Amino acid sequence: MKLVCISDTHSLHWGIPHIPDGDVLIHAGDSLGQGTLGNIEDLNNWLGTLPHRYKIVIAGNHDWAFQDTPELARETLSNAIYLEDSGVEIEGVRFWGSPWTPAFMDWAFMLDRGQPLHDAWALIPEATDVLITHGPPQGFGDMVDIDMVCRNVGCRDLLERIDELSLKAVVFGHIHEGYGLYQRGHTKLVNASTCTERYEPYNPPVILDLDDAGE
Repeated sequence: MKLVCISDTHSLHWGIPHIPDGDVLIHAGDSLGQGTLGNIEDLNNWLGTLPHRYKIVIAGNHDWAFQDTPELARETLSNAIYLEDSGVEIEGVRFWGSPWTPAFMDWAFMLDRGQPLHDAWALIPEATDVLITHGPPQGFGDMVDIDMVCRNVGCRDLLERIDELSLKAVVFGHIHEGYGLYQRGHTKLVNASTCTERYEPYNPPVILDLDDAGE
C-alpha cells in the first residue's frame, strides 16, 4: 500500500506544486487557515480533485471548526475520512488518528503534558498499523529554535506509547522545520509538514510504501 503524506497546508493546498497518486492520501492536521467552515468547504473541493481512492484527514491546532462545530465540520468534509481519536481499516491496514498536541498558548485540540496526553494516547488500539497524530513524538521532527536555543518540543508520552506498539508508520506534522523521514526501531516516522517555516506549501508530499515499512 502506497501512502501519500501531507500536513500543515493551512488552506494553501491549491498552491502545492504536485500531489503524487497513491492508495491513501493522509493529511496530518492544520489543513485550515482561519479554521472556518468555509476553509473546510474549500479543502473538500480540493480533495475532490485528487485521484486517491482513500483520503484520511485529522485536525490540528489551527483547525478550530472541527473543535467548535464538529458535526457541521464533518458533514462538510465529504471527500475524506475524518479521524478524531478513532480508526478505520482500509484493505487490511488499520489506521488511527488523533489531533492532540501539548498545550501552548490558546489553540485548538491541546492537552496538558502528563496524564491528559497519556490518557489520549492510551486510546490507541494495540492492533494499529499506521498512527496519524498532528504533533510529533519527542525527539523526532520536533526541533525548534526558541530564543536562539534549539529544543525538542514533541510529546514524550506519545513516544512511550509508540514504543509500546508494533506500528508500521507514524505520520505527523505541526513542526514545519522538522519535515522529513525518521526511523525508530522498525517504525518509520514521517513529519509531513507541507508548509515551510515561511508558510510556503513547497515541501513535497512524503511517499511511504507500507510493503517496505518495518524493514
